[in-house]
Amino acid sequence: MPDDRTPDDPPVLHERRGPVAYVTMNRRYRNAQNSAMTYALDDAFYRAAEDPEVKVVVLAGAGEHFSAGHDIGTPGRDAHLPFERRAGLWWDHTGRPGAESRFARESEVYLGMCRRWRELPKPVIASVRGACVAGGLMLAWVCDLIVASEDAFFADPVVRMGIPGVEYFAHPWAMPPRIAKEFLYTGDRMAARRAYEVGMVNRVVPDSELTAETERLALRIAGMPAFGLALTKRAVNQAEDLQGLHTGMDSVFGLHHLAHAHNAETAADSLGGVDIAALKEANT
Repeated sequence: MPDDRTPDDPPVLHERRGPVAYVTMNRRYRNAQNSAMTYALDDAFYRAAEDPEVKVVVLAGAGEHFSAGHDIGTPGRDAHLPFERRAGLWWDHTGRPGAESRFARESEVYLGMCRRWRELPKPVIASVRGACVAGGLMLAWVCDLIVASEDAFFADPVVRMGIPGVEYFAHPWAMPPRIAKEFLYTGDRMAARRAYEVGMVNRVVPDSELTAETERLALRIAGMPAFGLALTKRAVNQAEDLQGLHTGMDSVFGLHHLAHAHNAETAADSLGGVDIAALKEANT
């Protein structure tokens, strides 16, 4: 189906229905994540966090796809523009040279924002249909639960760029390490059913039932005490961090930027000359 959304449409929609806040990515180009959408997501999550009527948050993508990942080639790409920083204390990346610019920007809009959202003290459910690729994986992985439609697929093809996975490197925690290695080494799509089998996804349902099933789960969770949910989320997140998630991500983030810098010295650009068309061709 053609995508009739326009560049003037808001990149993120926010709606509260009862105790559930629905945050919906609404950007053309398969909800590719540029900085404008990132900060709009942050606004929506913050709004849901501070609203005492909201018990659970649902993150979804408008249209046929959850998110095709970072914006690496749409007309709305805005990596060169400054934004008010919220996730950390790194300085503005604009006007900075080389690796300094990339490291400062990605510390804020990718790794920093994902860590910020992971700590939202309310359960967050990702409702995934279609593509959940690279940066889209990061958005799903910061959520506590993932409900996927049968047509959903997951992929992190950035090893094709010479880069060891996306910035929010949750792979060995989202799935067993050997599965994570195959997932990265091949860059192949993982179908929703396989993602369920390896423990990355909580439920898989027909596409026609995705919205209703996500809502049923959200409302069931919303019946629990809000503070109990917040403490339980914190307890599980702390356990993951004790298993090395936080420090592991820090170490891989450094490798990620070593790869960017190597590409910038030896290839056409920091992405190794790989564009969105090449990634699509390799994954079809």
